[in-house]
Amino acid sequence: MVLNRVTYRRRLSYNTKSNKTRINKTPGGKLVILYAKKKTQISKCGDCKEGLRGIPAVRPYKLSGLSKRVKTVSRIYGGTKCSRCVRSRIIRAFLIEEQKIVARVLKAQAN
Repeated sequence: MVLNRVTYRRRLSYNTKSNKTRINKTPGGKLVILYAKKKTQISKCGDCKEGLRGIPAVRPYKLSGLSKRVKTVSRIYGGTKCSRCVRSRIIRAFLIEEQKIVARVLKAQAN
């Protein structure tokens, strides 16, 4: 009878999110435990919560090791907001400024 029991290789002995494993058979026929990395989440836009394109989905520790060129997009709010939200912000700011100018002109004409 073959014994199919395996034990954890690290000190943590509880089935937590950081201790997920799978059983693998080595070429020698032994069963060993391999530890799985945590799943990554794609970076999201701060306004619409849509996934940001051009930014890799990696764990925060690995993200800290990447260069700035990889973590951002060369645009205003690049890496935090999507292009659609940036465009709407720019248009909104422009229209608000136009509205202020029109109000100033109307006020000047009234006087």
